[in-house]
Amino acid sequence: MAKKITGVLAVLATSATLFAMNANAADSTLDKVKKQGYVQCGVSAGLPGFSNPNAKGQWEGLDVEFCQAVAAATLGDKSKVKYIPLTAKERFTALQSGEIDILSRNTTWTLHRDTSLGLNFTGVSYYDGQGFMVKKDMGIKSAKDLDGAAVCVQSGTTTELNLADYFRVNGMKYKPVVFDTAPQTSKGFDSGRCDVLTTDQSGLYALRLNLKDPASAVVLPEIISKEPLGPVVRQGDDQWFNIVRWTLFTMINAEEFNVTSANVDTLKKESKDPNIRRLIGLDGPKGKGLGLNDDWGFQIIKQVGNYGESFQRTVGLDSPLKIKRGLNALWTEGGIQYAPPIR
Repeated sequence: MAKKITGVLAVLATSATLFAMNANAADSTLDKVKKQGYVQCGVSAGLPGFSNPNAKGQWEGLDVEFCQAVAAATLGDKSKVKYIPLTAKERFTALQSGEIDILSRNTTWTLHRDTSLGLNFTGVSYYDGQGFMVKKDMGIKSAKDLDGAAVCVQSGTTTELNLADYFRVNGMKYKPVVFDTAPQTSKGFDSGRCDVLTTDQSGLYALRLNLKDPASAVVLPEIISKEPLGPVVRQGDDQWFNIVRWTLFTMINAEEFNVTSANVDTLKKESKDPNIRRLIGLDGPKGKGLGLNDDWGFQIIKQVGNYGESFQRTVGLDSPLKIKRGLNALWTEGGIQYAPPIR
């Protein structure tokens, strides 16, 4: 009798496993995206250069353009994106619950987030580090001079933790002034509720643009942390993970081989370079392994551009932020942006 029960339990367990696998396959993110006709993309509540609505209410920025690249790869149309602004506290829950398909929102890749939340980081779209911004008239030249300062900081972020670590290690005290969103944090600093604003250094340059007098504030030179920012997806859907990861790698590889939105049509007709031909889907693995059309890479580059194009117009020297490439330059240009080969 015990053997029969054991056998039945084994069959039921196997059936349950197969059912779960089939259910997951049926509910894959790619299938969901194709069925709904757009990518649901979680972005910040407003951070110039990364994700922020312009005067016409259109979302723009580095993180926004990455969402567009995913839409171009999966749906063949970069405009097929629904942007969902999220605070730092809301972002992971929205992804876990399926409210969004991808989180592309200046989010730092950490061990805890990558292993304990049911989420996967797909790569690094921006290498950053935490810094400090103060009013020029304070005369402060270094973060080591901030003992006793009131510091505006956004809640639910690694920024809070890094801030506490930095002041403790350096034997200094501070008064945290906590806000839920980046715009609220910036307004608090602008209105004098704190002496210092801290966040990722790229964010400081972005938030400075929103001050009543941007020239009144200065970003201090110290970088106190590593903040690798990148897109995030749910665990358990390897196909979608690969699509999002290789969208980023395609944009980086395209810059390395000097394939741009302006010349990709010509290269598609004339190039004999095997690297370029694989990049745009003429040769090589094409789209089968990802469940996409063979021209998925071509569509990313044609509609959005390569990584360098996106960087320059959103946060780089062609943007109001005027951020230099630095670590975000290609590995061939002194930076650390590096993508595996498409072959």
